[in-house]
Amino acid sequence: MLAFPNAKINLGLNITEKRTDGYHNLETVFYPIQIKDAVEITDAPVTSCKIHGIDIPGNADDNLCVKAYHLIAADFEIPPQRIDLFKNIPVGAGLGGGSADCAFVIKLINDKFSLGLSVSQMQDYARKLGADCAFFVENEPVYAFNKGDEFEKCEIDLSAWYKVLVKPPVHVSTADAYAHVKPQKPLQSLKEIIHLPPTTWKNKVINDFEPSVFAKYPQIHQIKTSLYDAGATFALMSGSGSSVFAIFPEAVKLPGLEQDNLVYYNI
Repeated sequence: MLAFPNAKINLGLNITEKRTDGYHNLETVFYPIQIKDAVEITDAPVTSCKIHGIDIPGNADDNLCVKAYHLIAADFEIPPQRIDLFKNIPVGAGLGGGSADCAFVIKLINDKFSLGLSVSQMQDYARKLGADCAFFVENEPVYAFNKGDEFEKCEIDLSAWYKVLVKPPVHVSTADAYAHVKPQKPLQSLKEIIHLPPTTWKNKVINDFEPSVFAKYPQIHQIKTSLYDAGATFALMSGSGSSVFAIFPEAVKLPGLEQDNLVYYNI
C-alpha cells in the first residue's frame, strides 16, 4: 500500500514555558502544504526501511517509520513489512516531514490490516514518536498547544493566497534551536491573533525561534527580508527552521531568490 505524506508550516510559534519533563509548552497553528513524500509498505521476511531521494542522517532501520511499525506490532499480530520511503520534503527545514511519514505509516498499517483504530487511537500512537506527529493523522489546520500534541480545530483557509516557501542549504537542528530559545508567555494568544485578517499578521504572528536561528544563520533572515521586499503580505520561518514561507495577494516572481543554492516551492 502506498501513501503520500505531506509537509506542514507553522502559522506562528510561541514557546511559552519549559516543562519539568524537559519538553516545552508551546502554541502554534499547523497548516498542511502540498510538498509530499511517498511511503509504501509491503509484506517482507523481516521489517526494514529503505530510503530513496533526499538523504536522511542515521540508520534507515531506526527511522520513525520503523518505530511506528514496532509500536503497533507490539499490540497487534501483523507480519513484518518492508517500508520504502521516497523523501522529497526537505530535512531540517521545520516542515515536519519525518513526523508526517511515521503518521502515514500508522494509517497505512491500520488500513492494510483492518485494525479498526480510531483517529484518537492513531494519534496516541503518533504522540509517542514526536510532538507534532499526531497532527498528520487528521491532517487539517489546527491550533496546537501543550507540547504541540493537543489540538483544537482552526477554521483557517489560505487557498486564496499565493504561497511560496524557500529552503536555503542549511539544516537546523531542532534540539539546538530549543536549547537557545527563551520561553515566554505572549501578551495575546495566537489562538486569538490567527483569526485576524492575514494583512494584519506581520509583527503579530511571530516565531520565537527566529531570533536565535537568525543570529546563527543570517541567510535565513535575509530570505525573510527578501520576501517582504518582494511584496509579501506575511512571511515567517516555519517551525525551528530553516525554511521560510510567505503569502502574497497574487502570483509573483522572485528573481532575487531564484539562486542555485536555494530550493523554491509554490505551496
